[in-house]
Amino acid sequence: MMQQYLRLKAEAGALLLFYRMGDFYEMFYEDAERAARMLGLTLTKRGTSNGTPIPMAGVPVHAMEQYLARLVGQGESVAICEQIGDPAAAKGPVERRIVRIVTPGTLTDEALLPAKADRALAAVFVSGKARNLRAGLAWLNLASGEFRVTECAPAQLESELHRIAPAELICAESADLALAYEGARSRVPDWHFESDGARAHLLAHFKTDTLAGFDVEDMPAAICAAGALLRYAARTQSRALAHVQSIAVDRPGQYVLMDPVTRRNLELTQTLSGEDSPTVFSLLDGCRTPMGSRLLRRWLHHPLRENAPALARQQAISALLAGRLDSGEPFACADLLDTLRSALDAFPDVERISSRLALRSARPRELASLRDALGALPALRALVEPLHSSSRLAALAAHLTPDPAAAALLQRAIAQEPAVAVRDGGVIAAGFDAELDELRGLAADGGDYLLQLETRERERTGIANLRVEFNRVHGFYIEVTRGQADKVPDDYRRRQTLKNAERYITPELKAWEDKVLSAQDRSLAREKWLYEQVLDALAEHVSALSECAGALAELDTLAALAEHARRHAWVAPELTEQAEIDIDAGRHPVVERSIERFTPNSCRLDPMRRMLLITGPNMGGKSTYMRQVALIALLARTGSFVPAQRAAIGRLDRIFTRIGAADDLAGGRSTFMMEMTEAAAILAASTPNSLVLMDEIGRGTSTYDGLALAWAIALRLVTHNRALTLFATHYFELTRLPAEQPTAANVHLAAAESAGGIVFLHEVRDGPASRSYGIQVAQRAGVPAAVIRHATRELERLEAQGAPTPQLGLFAAAIEADAQAGAASDQSDESLALLALRDELAQIDPDSLTPREALDALYRLKACLP
Repeated sequence: MMQQYLRLKAEAGALLLFYRMGDFYEMFYEDAERAARMLGLTLTKRGTSNGTPIPMAGVPVHAMEQYLARLVGQGESVAICEQIGDPAAAKGPVERRIVRIVTPGTLTDEALLPAKADRALAAVFVSGKARNLRAGLAWLNLASGEFRVTECAPAQLESELHRIAPAELICAESADLALAYEGARSRVPDWHFESDGARAHLLAHFKTDTLAGFDVEDMPAAICAAGALLRYAARTQSRALAHVQSIAVDRPGQYVLMDPVTRRNLELTQTLSGEDSPTVFSLLDGCRTPMGSRLLRRWLHHPLRENAPALARQQAISALLAGRLDSGEPFACADLLDTLRSALDAFPDVERISSRLALRSARPRELASLRDALGALPALRALVEPLHSSSRLAALAAHLTPDPAAAALLQRAIAQEPAVAVRDGGVIAAGFDAELDELRGLAADGGDYLLQLETRERERTGIANLRVEFNRVHGFYIEVTRGQADKVPDDYRRRQTLKNAERYITPELKAWEDKVLSAQDRSLAREKWLYEQVLDALAEHVSALSECAGALAELDTLAALAEHARRHAWVAPELTEQAEIDIDAGRHPVVERSIERFTPNSCRLDPMRRMLLITGPNMGGKSTYMRQVALIALLARTGSFVPAQRAAIGRLDRIFTRIGAADDLAGGRSTFMMEMTEAAAILAASTPNSLVLMDEIGRGTSTYDGLALAWAIALRLVTHNRALTLFATHYFELTRLPAEQPTAANVHLAAAESAGGIVFLHEVRDGPASRSYGIQVAQRAGVPAAVIRHATRELERLEAQGAPTPQLGLFAAAIEADAQAGAASDQSDESLALLALRDELAQIDPDSLTPREALDALYRLKACLP
């Protein structure tokens, strides 16, 4: 047995090996020690190896999932080894085989997966020459069959990984990728990413002669990543991935791009402190199915750049809210939406069930819930079909009718309340298979048959004390006392002789015994075989079921957005073609739900008004205002209604945020360094179609350094990048910028002083703030009164003295000395350059120059300058 274990362990490599032994999965050697430490198992010893006891630890088969969940949660991968041979027929150890590998990115069991989030498996491959490197990225959601690829510059790889958020990342053994990625990593041989092999593997899987139909031919690096990814995923499941039927391509211009900093600052699905709520997702997630919640999460992380698909979603929400049928008669809005959402309550996670059907790992109760779901589809479709004012809803309704043969099969084959596992029996419905019904009858009604047989034999033989009995050694038998042995018929065969009795068997009893003794085993075996046949038949319907699941998920998401819009007075934004944001009385979607009274504010950014310089006191609401503008724009681009009285949102290519400050101690970067790194990324990548949020830039250094940097960054954004920008600052000197740049404007968050101190009005008004109110905010924060009085006196003294002397850099003295020493030589050099320039100009006849000669002359003149 240990030899068999070691062979399988060599196959599993570094993975933990769950080795099936009866009712336990056992681990040995280092695996046992590691698992005992991670799971808190009791470490025992069994046998010896070279005279040393072998460490051993195990987990019960029935509790395997909870232990797997804990291991995968700690980034471990597990190879599951099952007994595939018959113990009764085995000579030596029962045959075993690794049937599945569970890794963080290849989970498909419902108990191991988060209900409202995807766990993707991704692969990355970088190829090309030094100046033209391309990163290919492929990712697969094994639980749904979604398979996507994209290509980007290596510098964008971290941002793409943050968008996809894979649970596991695969790369080549020799790859040297310095990525800020926190999930599990797996290495595979380099040849898995080899171009021809990867392409051949994809072609074989999709059974095509070319990949042109998937629109990926212009992405060679992505093809390499996709081939390696599919090979790895198929190995973990030990079977072909039948539900992975296509590759979708993410193009750079498809989504509004957001870097990891922006996703974190906007708190889309996680708060700044790492909590799951309150976030935009937790606020909007009124979905009735897990697949609807997962789709909503994807929409929030993938706002659409194009207007058409976003408008289609918006129109679907409007149709659900309007609730008008083809006849034009109004259908009570509340009744339609509430009825639709109540109908969705009946649906299980069809998306994941259909995937487990393809992987042949669907469980009996999942098939029962799928049967009930298919039975509920006609009523749901009847609610959606009349809403033809939305082309999107009409398309969804068309996918809500999978082949009725699948529903009919499940109705006939699966018991109304099946057992948890096939091995427990009671899964296949009565009447589905005559042989199974007979076996079940034998196993259940054996006692009646024996009584009938005993009565018949007493009448036939005239032996009144004849008994039909059973024991584990000899099975069934007819017992007759010694005194009645001469009355035994010829067809009786002696089975055992006792002191006072003889035991016999008859051909009829022997035939029945063979049936009964194995009836339970044969019943379970027959049921398992029938269950496999049902899975085989349903495999043909996986594609249609997946489409149906996608339609259900989108309908659920749209209904949840419609319900939230109705309940909280959100409106449909106008989607325009030019880069603009025009919001009347906008509100922060999360903050407005957490406070009693929220003050709405407007915002207008367009080609003639590209930057708003926002001033006002701390705690006045600047950051909230900036975030609400970004979130309203993002929600509009996802197709959702928005929290405002009116909104017009144009096409955006990216959203950037520079909000808050934090050290990167592990990376050796200070708050100011982090601030400048983020600012540099924004200046490098933002365009006239980008939305940029800059909050308190330059505050991490000295006053004059910070002011100079803030001024230069603001000027660059408004003149060069020309992005739509919200620029919050405490440097009042920046409020002069609109006087020089007509596309910039000043606004401020209003505040007022009262007898009790400062009052924040949270209202955005035109013009710059009149003062900072820093000391008043400190007073409200609980700074001691003596400190407040001292600060007030110091402020009055500084204001009376005027502006302080500018701070000098560390090398200012040296620079000044060099400047004085070089002043004279600079003057003489400049005089010589002017003489040379005059001579060169005198020799030029502009009217006789050809274009080429004019260009040469220009270069000579430039060379004359010092």
